[in-house]
Amino acid sequence: MTSPMLPRGIQHIGFTVPDLDAATRFLVEGLGAEVVYDGLTAEDEPRQGAEVERQLGLPKGAAIHKQRMIRIGNGPNLEVFEISGEQRAAAGLADLGLNHMCFYCDDIDSALTRLMAAGGQALSEVHENSRHEDSEGNGAVYVKAPWGMLVELQSIPASHYYPEGSTTRVWMPDPRS
Repeated sequence: MTSPMLPRGIQHIGFTVPDLDAATRFLVEGLGAEVVYDGLTAEDEPRQGAEVERQLGLPKGAAIHKQRMIRIGNGPNLEVFEISGEQRAAAGLADLGLNHMCFYCDDIDSALTRLMAAGGQALSEVHENSRHEDSEGNGAVYVKAPWGMLVELQSIPASHYYPEGSTTRVWMPDPRS
């Protein structure tokens, strides 16, 4: 049980794409995503102006045109934005800040095939995970989404192993029934 003063966990992860509908198709076809709701549509007035820029840390002149909440399996929601204005390329693994999302897969090879068929580009073949995740049958692969963001697929069927003194365990999605 957590203290009421501490966060309970990740509710959503937000990212921006150049075309919300194309990104949604990629997420639905490649990862089995489901749309929860549209927080802002093309029919709505864009969120913009000095107050929105201040509240959200947007550059001057930026406008949010579309906003959609998406869910993939069992885990945090994804809040996806389509924003106009000054933008930079997607972060890579060596860049500061958030740089990828990882999805746990029971069948990583099938998940990779599906994600590539939806428009993703695998950076390598499925390879072993790093320390504490390198148990039997493990695997991981990074895939570049059509808009440049990194998506990792991972499988650790024999679970993690933990060094002496670990005070908690890694959160994992519930197995699908």
